Amino acid sequence: MQLLQQQQYPALPTPSTPPFQNCLSAFLDMRECKRPQRPVYLGSKNWTDWKEEDGKLSPFNLPAYKWRLVIAYDGTRFSGWQYQRSTPTIQCYLEEALTQITKLQRENLRLVGAGRTDAGVHAWGQVAHFVTPFNYDNLDTIHKALNGLLPSDIRVREISSAVPEFHARFSVTSKIYHYKIYSDTVMDPFQRHYAYYSAYKLNSDIMRDAAKHFIGKHDFSAFGNASHNDRVPNPVKRIFRFDIIEVGNLLLLEVEGTGFLYRQVRNMVALLLQVGRGAVPSDIVPMILTSHDRKELAKFTPSVPPHGLCLVTVKYNEEHLHLPADAPTTSFGRHHSIGRCKLPCS
Repeated sequence: MQLLQQQQYPALPTPSTPPFQNCLSAFLDMRECKRPQRPVYLGSKNWTDWKEEDGKLSPFNLPAYKWRLVIAYDGTRFSGWQYQRSTPTIQCYLEEALTQITKLQRENLRLVGAGRTDAGVHAWGQVAHFVTPFNYDNLDTIHKALNGLLPSDIRVREISSAVPEFHARFSVTSKIYHYKIYSDTVMDPFQRHYAYYSAYKLNSDIMRDAAKHFIGKHDFSAFGNASHNDRVPNPVKRIFRFDIIEVGNLLLLEVEGTGFLYRQVRNMVALLLQVGRGAVPSDIVPMILTSHDRKELAKFTPSVPPHGLCLVTVKYNEEHLHLPADAPTTSFGRHHSIGRCKLPCS
């Protein structure tokens, strides 16, 4: 893959120049990362012909090693997770770093994320996987190299080996999202990138009553925006809980479900905001749910902006989280240490 052009990745205005302003400078300043030797295959097939759905074996007639990443990012300056050639995305930066470290093309890495977060949405627990035709003995080295190549607003929190059955998207059992609302007479400037500001005083008790109507298995067609994807998503989702937690002037809306339609969480939050302001009654939620019509929701509220939303946790089938028998130790990063005191001792 060719490096993306510098002008495609404008840096955020900051008081001082960040270590990596764009994708190009990130890789001009990188350190060389050595990979283990690739296994030799003498047959006619190539590693590039292998597809994950073909099974455990790669074209080398050896295991195709799978790796799980847990990723955190500030989504302020990114156009979401999904790879795009023209705009900066999380997947783009990760794939650029991984191609430098593994010496594989992005098509061969097959990086897959648990979900496609929108532009401006943050994540603390995004999960992704990729594959290689070779194993690693030590994941601390690749972990350090990845974070050294990535910009400071993207961090890999964890790297582990994964069993062939694990899939970052299809093994998911539930996802947890947070949406933060700051409600006071004056907005806290330190919260401006991570919380939606409401100048209205919100009644959290009424919002909790309204949120209970979302819990359970429902057709959420009225709360999902039309997607640009060709796939027709299943509108029936199960919401396990919808909690509203007060922390000072912050309202933290935490929702857990099996999955969510495009912009579903933001649309549910938007209606709850109208309920909390007293603009609509709490029993409007089941009425809109049963309508199965997105236009019905639009009569009462616009959507809320993305910067208050964060993907916090992705939960998986426990059997798919077991480590393979030959797996290296999971890397959570490591602290630096000083070998000995450098001050003269008396």
